[in-house]
Formats: sequence, structure tokens, C-alpha cells
Amino acid sequence: MRALTYEGPHEIAVSTVADPVPHDLDGAVVAVRAAGICGSDLHIYGGHGFSTDLGFCVGHEAVGEVVEVGSGVRSFAVGDRVVVPASTGCGTCSACRSGWVLGCRRQQSGCYGLGHALEGSQAEAVAVPAADGNLVRVPDAIGDDAALTLTDNLPTAWYGARRGRIQPGETVAVIGLGPVGILSILSAQVFGAARVLAVDLVAERRAQAAALGAEPMEGDDVKAAVAEATAGRGADVVIEAVGADATIDLATKLAGQRGRVSVVGVNQNRALPLHVPLAQIKELELAIGLCSVQAELPTLLPLVASGRLRPEVAVTHHLPLSEGPEAYRLFAEREAGIGKVVLDPSR
Repeated sequence: MRALTYEGPHEIAVSTVADPVPHDLDGAVVAVRAAGICGSDLHIYGGHGFSTDLGFCVGHEAVGEVVEVGSGVRSFAVGDRVVVPASTGCGTCSACRSGWVLGCRRQQSGCYGLGHALEGSQAEAVAVPAADGNLVRVPDAIGDDAALTLTDNLPTAWYGARRGRIQPGETVAVIGLGPVGILSILSAQVFGAARVLAVDLVAERRAQAAALGAEPMEGDDVKAAVAEATAGRGADVVIEAVGADATIDLATKLAGQRGRVSVVGVNQNRALPLHVPLAQIKELELAIGLCSVQAELPTLLPLVASGRLRPEVAVTHHLPLSEGPEAYRLFAEREAGIGKVVLDPSR
């Protein structure tokens, strides 16, 4: 089958790889109808990946149809339309059954497309381990674009808003207006934020945020812009959706007294860039973590199916899988207002 593979820094290739097969009797194979490129994929693209492997299939966001199941799979059958959550676990321990796959008691938590251990989903098909716990059926009311955001971007945004404990009437600042940041705006609004302040260096992304009801922070001095917008009080909650040292530091500066900072951007540095004296003076609360997608989906599926959340607004580009290398380049360089990129494996 065709798949996008990582061949070295800034080198994504369209390759022919072996067709996937179930990992074991509890596994399944999903034919991918739509695959997404995530901001965290850019760590791999830039040569700062999560393993030293080369030639592995990248990607951890997929919507598709089950085409093969092992004899141990009980909840899914061939023909089911499913979301493939980015996060995986054993599916049977107490943590995984609750949805908290990152806390898998059997140490089997993982993510697709980080190396050969679990090949990725930017491909014509993907093998899913422990399918009963790592697949989610998609309601007919949810289209492919919206469903694709449910694999990672929307759950991560919702997780960030939830961990920030947004209360009705509060002011929320979102740093980074890629797909997770855009969906953080929508999540904050559903949580009841009175105002959402949108922070990003890219003007087109700020414009998209404004179209969704956020207030873009303009000018070179973001801290001054937020201070002016809040009469010097700062934001009640700051969601950091980039993962860079500078933006984590900025988050603590934009938060007001007794504010909450929720960091969901993937950061690969070992030292947290936290201004501790400032955090102490402000009495800040810090929430930082990675999202277990399965834990958030029971809440998000009905919100999306009912139209209360419309995460498909984050999608800006549809491209064939055959143009995957160019899609990565466009996304990395933030060209032409690019946001969420959806790849079509059939082309």
C-alpha cells in the first residue's frame, strides 16, 4: 500500500510499504478514508522526533472503515465506520477502561507514527492494537472532517479547557492558533468564556480566530495588548497550544492574579521554562499534560453530533496523499493561512 514515511529531517516520502495486518487476535485493520497532519508531526518532520527510526509510516489521525478484525475483537465488525484515536492502551486494565490510556497499568500506552513500534495512519490502511479499546464508532451525523478532529485535535483542546477549569464569564487567552488553538477557542466558548483573546504571530490565523468570535491580540507586544484588553487584570485562564519554551513563558505572563495556565502544546525540552517567582507572586495554577483521547470522546461525540461544536471549521486544506511531502512543507512554513490539513489516501 501507499504511505507517507519519514526518511530524515524535512524529508517525507510517498512510499510503498507492506499492507498492515492485525497485531494479534485483539487487533484490527482500518482502511483510512481521511488522515490528518498534526502540529506534533512537525517535531518528527524537523528531525526532532520521538525515536531514531527511519522509514516508518507517520501520522496519528485517521477516520476510516474496519476491513479486518482478529477473532478476539468483540465490539467492532468489518464495515464499521470508526475514529482511530491517536492515543492507545491495552484496552483492558482499569485505567484504559476508564479512557485514561496514558495511565495504562500494563505500560502499553502509545501513539501511532512515532517509529516502527506502531506504524502511522497517513496511509491507505492502519493496524490498530487492542481494537475494542482503541477504536470508536462514528455517528452518521458526524462528517469525516469533524470526525478527523476527534482523533486528537479537538480532544486535546477540550482537555486543555477542562484542565484550565474555565468558568462562565471568564476571560481566556489562547496562545497558538493552529488546529488545537482554533479548537481551544470553540471549547472555551462552550465552557462559558465571556471573552477569548487570540495570540499568534500569523495574521491569517488571527483573522480566522476573529471570525469565530475571538479577539485577536495585535501588535508586537502581546503582553501589553492583553493588559489593555483586560484593564490590566490579565486572563483568568491561558491555554498554551504551541509547546515552545517562549510561549509557555508567555502564558505565565498573560495570566492574571490567581490565574490558571493549561499547557497542551508538545514540548520536548527536559527543563520546564517556568518563571517561578512570577508564578508564586501571581499564585498561578499550572496544568500540564497529554490528552488521553478516549477519555474525552464520550463528552465530545454528542456535542459534535448535535452541532453544538463544529470542529470542521479548523480544516483549511484537502490534499491527496500523493502530495503529502508538499502538505508537510506548507504546514511547516504556515503558508497561505494553512490550518488543519486533511489527506485523502485514495488519491
